[in-house]
Amino acid sequence: MPMKSRHVWAAAIAATLAGTLAIAGPAYANPPHDDDPGSRIAKEVKVKAVLTHLEALQRVADRNGDRAAGRSGYQGSVDYVVRELRKAGYQPEVQAFDFPYFEERNVLERVSPNPTSYVQDSDFTRNNFDTGSPEGTATGPLTPVDIVVPAADLPANSNSSGCEAADFAGFPVGGIALVQRGTCGFAVKVLNAQTAGAGAVVVMNEGQPDRSGLVGMIGDATGLSIPAVFATSATGEDLASTPGATVTVTVDYDEETRTTYNVLAETPRGDDANVVMAGAHLDSVQDGAGINDNGSGSAALLETAIQMKKVKKSANNTVRFAWWGAEESGLLGSEHYVANLTPEQSAAIALYVNFDMIGSPNYFTGVYDGDNSSGTAPDGFIPAGSAEIEDVFEAFYADRGEPFQDTEFSGRSDYGPFIAIGIPAGGLFTGAEGVKTEEEAVLYGGVAGAAYDPCYHAPCDNLTGAGHDEALYDLLEQGYELKGNVNVEALDLNSDAVASAVATFARDASSVTDARVQIRTFGAGVDLDALRDRFTD
Repeated sequence: MPMKSRHVWAAAIAATLAGTLAIAGPAYANPPHDDDPGSRIAKEVKVKAVLTHLEALQRVADRNGDRAAGRSGYQGSVDYVVRELRKAGYQPEVQAFDFPYFEERNVLERVSPNPTSYVQDSDFTRNNFDTGSPEGTATGPLTPVDIVVPAADLPANSNSSGCEAADFAGFPVGGIALVQRGTCGFAVKVLNAQTAGAGAVVVMNEGQPDRSGLVGMIGDATGLSIPAVFATSATGEDLASTPGATVTVTVDYDEETRTTYNVLAETPRGDDANVVMAGAHLDSVQDGAGINDNGSGSAALLETAIQMKKVKKSANNTVRFAWWGAEESGLLGSEHYVANLTPEQSAAIALYVNFDMIGSPNYFTGVYDGDNSSGTAPDGFIPAGSAEIEDVFEAFYADRGEPFQDTEFSGRSDYGPFIAIGIPAGGLFTGAEGVKTEEEAVLYGGVAGAAYDPCYHAPCDNLTGAGHDEALYDLLEQGYELKGNVNVEALDLNSDAVASAVATFARDASSVTDARVQIRTFGAGVDLDALRDRFTD
């Protein structure tokens, strides 16, 4: 079946069957062929070995608390990858760079009644005013100030909660002000609350569909001396639903410059003027083992590197593997690497493939949409040659008889800095906090209506099962083999896809490089300024 028609076929089957299954097991994969290096290395990359790497990363997290950049657990992760690469015959390079390190210990908690602790960076975040983010803690009665709940039907930016001093008439001294986004700046609201005697301020999002999540509170808040946090509209509504609640707000964080590392290793043979790069970020978020995000991609890439010796005679191009640091702080490792390339070095990179989360427990099989067939990227955003990278991954899944679908080519993982300088890119993604649809549950199994990774950026992203929603994970295990927060079947399939694509391009990347030459020759070009603007939005 032609690759492009597979999307239509899969969608048609899903539409026919949607709603008939809550749990289904994924299809069994067909055995790979033996007549190409991609198939050969896919056979050598065993999921047992990939899981062994994940177990090592879990042990690092157990000893250190997490594997976040700038902390001891990340150093342990780097040491493990370097040790394994050296055992496989590589001479890895550890590239150091400085980055802005933040350690957040902020708290938003309803103390009584119905005690509830809200999750930092999911339910709330501290302010980032240009004039500083005052630290401190306050506990007091929650006092809503002219909030409108629910606000979904109101015009956006229409709520004036906290914009006038008069809004705080009768405000109890030491109370916790709950104000709502809209009409005036965040700084105006929090300073008015402080003047009225508030001990702390919670600013909730306004509540319309595109004004419900977390945003950064920035601007000039000169004179602010009390803790202030921003909350999702759902968190604000939950707080407001309990009249007479006592609430604690704490802003407590460290901010300094620390050093962290990228790990780079390349095959000793191959054309150095035609480098195939493959990368995954090695760091976790703070307070988590980061086993799916992104131990899964890092482990599959490591085992691929180890097994590359099995196809070295077929590797015409140099393959350079990269494990990036400080991705969770804003793609900083890959940014540093790309920023320090000479023009000659960047011109020698034929393509970059990225693997960020490839074992999500409630997965879908997402291939970066290099041909923009879903129409989610603006003109000029995707470098020429990226469609040909997508084709290679799609051919792998089609050959295995496995469903797949486009995932947005947004530049929001470590391929972003590469496409910003015109290097073609592609890769895989099995889902984060997004919700699985009924059609996807038919195609891949799993639970419709649940997140692809219910432990995304949470402490429960581990191999142990600690902190998991037991009912949900019991349901997932009816159709899947799970090991902690990793779907073993998805990890097995996608580790093979990683290995197959890397070996395929190591042998021949001409489909990608020829596409780049054609675009340059005929003048369609890539607007690099547009790429950089999109990446920095």
